[in-house]
Amino acid sequence: QVQLVESGGGLVQAGGSLRLSCAASGRTFSSYAMGWFRQAPGKEREFVAAISWSGGYTYYADSVKGRFTISRDSAKNTGYLQMNSLKPEDTAVYYCAAGPFDVDHRFYDYWGQGTQVTVSS
Repeated sequence: QVQLVESGGGLVQAGGSLRLSCAASGRTFSSYAMGWFRQAPGKEREFVAAISWSGGYTYYADSVKGRFTISRDSAKNTGYLQMNSLKPEDTAVYYCAAGPFDVDHRFYDYWGQGTQVTVSS
């Protein structure tokens, strides 16, 4: 069993940066890939980024490539999403998830409660 808690969301102006954290409990977190997803009001949950269990592989949605960086610290059982050059269209609730290395949220086993990111223009 893995429990995930996100933090680091907030209100930022366009062009600014935020770093989201995903603190995991449960000894098996290191054996899962980690993904970040987001959901804006009235829209479906969409893939943002994923990192393999080892940290050796990462994958990004085209919309965030070059602006966002996903990482994980196994010693701290924590994952991160560094978001730079934020745009108003990045506004959403951001969720971290643990599961297989995939872009489809339906395959992930564990989810955090989400953290709101709001980018003002």
